[in-house]
Amino acid sequence: MNQKSIERVVSQRAMQMGSSFPCQICVVGFLCGICLTSLFLATLTSFGAFHFNPTLFSSMSIANSTTSHNNINMVTRSNCNFKIKETERLLNSKSTRERDDIDDERVSLLYSAWSEVSNKSTIDDNGDLEHKHGIRGSSLPNAPHLENCKLKTQLYHDFDERRGNDRFPPWTSWKGFLQTLPVTSNQLIQNPKHEAVSEGAYPPWIVGSDEDNYPLTRKVQRDIWIHQHPLNCSNPNVKFLVADWERLPGFGIGAQIASMCGLLGIAINEGRVLVANHYNRADHDGCKGSSRSSWSCYFLPETSLECRQRAFELMKTEEAWSKGVVTTKESYTSKNIWTGPTPRKWGLPWNYLQPTTSINGSLLASHRKMDNRWWRAQAVRYFMRFPTEYTCNLMNEARHVAFGKLAAKMVLQSLSADWSKESSNKQQSDINEYVWSNHKPWVPRPLLSMHVRMGDKACEMKVVEFEEYMQLADQIRSHFPNLNSIWLSTEMQQVIDKTREYSHWNFYYTKVRRQVRSNMSMADYEASLGREISTNYPLVNFLMAADSDFFVGTLGSTWSFLIDGMRNTGGKVMAGYLSVNKDRFW
Repeated sequence: MNQKSIERVVSQRAMQMGSSFPCQICVVGFLCGICLTSLFLATLTSFGAFHFNPTLFSSMSIANSTTSHNNINMVTRSNCNFKIKETERLLNSKSTRERDDIDDERVSLLYSAWSEVSNKSTIDDNGDLEHKHGIRGSSLPNAPHLENCKLKTQLYHDFDERRGNDRFPPWTSWKGFLQTLPVTSNQLIQNPKHEAVSEGAYPPWIVGSDEDNYPLTRKVQRDIWIHQHPLNCSNPNVKFLVADWERLPGFGIGAQIASMCGLLGIAINEGRVLVANHYNRADHDGCKGSSRSSWSCYFLPETSLECRQRAFELMKTEEAWSKGVVTTKESYTSKNIWTGPTPRKWGLPWNYLQPTTSINGSLLASHRKMDNRWWRAQAVRYFMRFPTEYTCNLMNEARHVAFGKLAAKMVLQSLSADWSKESSNKQQSDINEYVWSNHKPWVPRPLLSMHVRMGDKACEMKVVEFEEYMQLADQIRSHFPNLNSIWLSTEMQQVIDKTREYSHWNFYYTKVRRQVRSNMSMADYEASLGREISTNYPLVNFLMAADSDFFVGTLGSTWSFLIDGMRNTGGKVMAGYLSVNKDRFW
């Protein structure tokens, strides 16, 4: 009984000690020590600094040693695997960041090198390129988004001038630089040239099939060129219409072009050669020499130099005025210029326009100004048939700023890591020089052009918010899911700001200051930019829109109206045109 009493007292004392707070602290501390020790050993094991055998933990077992040992082994293996994977992830992440940094450096290097030579026709191996960027000119890869403007402009001049007494310039079924391919022993290649010229080949500024353009586009463009380039400008039967471009501040570029389209129609109806004289928007320092204050600063002139000189000579003689050999814009009313009769020498081709314009989900089949739409498209195509070197450089600059780094990244994927140190002395092949050089400069395709007109246009048409333009863009994308790039032209800063809400689209646009107030007139806005910028950037946007795969605009805008015409004589009829509104005479 004494023994049992002692055992009972000891048990009760043990229970009291076990339930006491200091004892619990000791137990918890002991268990925590085991956990921390296992984690510490696992960490050392994962880095390969020490190798421990899991049986070391057997000496710490106080009860159920086998179970505890297995549990500790499981924890150790789990933590070890986790630490290894985590270390690999961190190392891979670091390696990826380093590769990205290197790639960014290479892209920036190539982009800067292209910037250095973008306005040069040749590259100097020992010039600034190697000094500034450490790149030998011979190793600089081709910039797919840039054109050789000097060479391309010379080609355009060849296509716009007769050779001797030939009826046409050297227009053939061949394209671009193949025209300049030197021929020595094999003369057979020249025969198609002479046959094509003698038969009157169609002008090379029209692309796509007849079905891809407005009806009779090829024939009309050829006939307009013949009309504007008589064989003998001094022939007494040749009459002239000399007209300045509109100068009133309220006339935007679109209105100026539309007015000149009307004057060209009058000239054709009356059998006169149109001579476009003073162009106020080209009156800036960017237009040099005789091209200053002239349309020829931006595009090849509407007639030959001989006809221009002859027209200005006749304007000085009273006889020419009295006999009506020369007329001016003031000889006609505004109604004749803006809504005069469309030339009928080609019949009524506008009756066969394909319905490819969409408004509110329905195709626009006909309207009461179809002849006006067809003729303005033909006229604007003729006026802008060939850009000058100045315009070509503007386009190069715009594409380089917008797409240059993307092009550099694309090109670098096919080059070695040390491409900038290599020297490529390989002679350019014929196919590079005469065939591939004629391809259009690269842009990310498919590309959607969007012209968002707001501001003071509200006094002329219903102004639509940017969200509705984007709804039409999403409609196109639902059918062409690979479309994710938009070239955006707008005068409003709020439109540019809203593009951040559409992260699933890539937006590109010219870097120019835009309006922050919707009640600011376009004339005041253009005046704030200056004449050079306010002319250059809209024309860049216009040509980008004409070359884009799709177009979203507003029929109430003359600018969108002319872009649509330029596209429909540039092989884009079947691309369609989505308009956010139905305004004016539609």
